[in-house]
Amino acid sequence: MNDLLIHCGEEQPRTRLVLLHGWGADASDLMPMGESLGTRSGLAMECLALEAPLPHPAGVGREWYGLFPPQWADVPQAVNQLKERIEAIDQRQIPLSSTVLLGFSQGGAMALDVGCQLPLAGIIGCSAYPHPDWQPKTERPPVLLIHGRSDEVVPVEAQTKLAEQLGGESETCRLITFSGGHTIPDTTQSRMVQALQSWLKPIRQDP
Repeated sequence: MNDLLIHCGEEQPRTRLVLLHGWGADASDLMPMGESLGTRSGLAMECLALEAPLPHPAGVGREWYGLFPPQWADVPQAVNQLKERIEAIDQRQIPLSSTVLLGFSQGGAMALDVGCQLPLAGIIGCSAYPHPDWQPKTERPPVLLIHGRSDEVVPVEAQTKLAEQLGGESETCRLITFSGGHTIPDTTQSRMVQALQSWLKPIRQDP
């Protein structure tokens, strides 16, 4: 696994954005967007892109678990392994309470499953879907869900189902849809930046 790490801004990082790529991609896939979000947020941020542990069956890219056909029985182990990796990050200078988890597609499903078990500052799920039998805790980090209305890979109905399982749209569960498919358009970055600033700015302002 080739995890990637960059610092956004010149100050010592006090916040962290963890990126989880989708099925068939690798750690480098979301890093340009992560760097852009970190820079635009104005926060002293560490951006860490984690790479999935399993090779993609096509020979290029990685996967968090087999998806075609879905290997749902492997999800609990995949979730536990990722949870351990993120908890290990907590041993560094920046705590989980100053960390936001962002995932796309399969990485979004993993971000929500793992993130709702941890004391994070927030979770961003892009084109995400719920794992079977997923039951998020009542006390969880705030969530932002972003989805394309024309997504043919993960239909937008998955966002609706996620929101229902998270207790419905509220101050702690924001929903954004856009005209497009299975992607993260640049036009959604401003909303992600707003979420990062809302969740992490109080941390930055601490003395």
